[in-house]
Amino acid sequence: MADRIDKILSNQGIASRSEVRKLVKQKRVTVNGTLIRRPEEKADPEKDEIAVDGKTINYKKHLYIMMNKPAGVLSASRDNRAETVIDLLPPELRRDGLFPAGRLDKDTTGFIFLTDDGELAHSILSPKRHVYKLYEAKCDRELTEQDVLHFAKGITVGEQSFLPAKMKIIAPDTALVEICEGKFHQVRLMFRSAGTEVISLKRLRIGGVYLDKNLAEGGYREMTENEIKAIKSIKEELY
Repeated sequence: MADRIDKILSNQGIASRSEVRKLVKQKRVTVNGTLIRRPEEKADPEKDEIAVDGKTINYKKHLYIMMNKPAGVLSASRDNRAETVIDLLPPELRRDGLFPAGRLDKDTTGFIFLTDDGELAHSILSPKRHVYKLYEAKCDRELTEQDVLHFAKGITVGEQSFLPAKMKIIAPDTALVEICEGKFHQVRLMFRSAGTEVISLKRLRIGGVYLDKNLAEGGYREMTENEIKAIKSIKEELY
């Protein structure tokens, strides 16, 4: 679909709209080899060859980014008082509409999915879908099989109830926990109901996509085609 040149280039992180106007004025933007004289001129980025300084832009309709969120960073698009996951990205990836599809608590680390594909994000976040997420939780005491059974039965905390969850103990005080909901502070509250405080919590997987082990905290990369397909193939599952 055809759109304004300034909008296309700014959405791709090439330059801001005001900067695009300067590029056009300096005769540095072409479409299919023809010089663009006004930023409001239109092109179809999926069909036309748009170039800046003779270099064709690699147009991407949407961005799909995997990030290893560090502790202390907010899962938000913007915040006036604290650093967000978007702030960790370089300017060329901070396109309009990019946001975290699903949140992690401020002190929780691990896999967070960033995209500007609103339709896909809605399908993942919809309450009708039970997208499984895997976490690693380090606790303040030694865990037992009673904790595994406690999680497997489902938990009620005050007025909140949580569906059954799978737990696998991998060290005396550490467990892998798989849940299919995304309620506020859910994993921490579930452990607290068993008389346990979580010292550290890290998300390792969303659906069938695992966090890249090579990503340090604060690291990010664009997702592979196979990872994007796996995210898109998440289907509605009734527990």
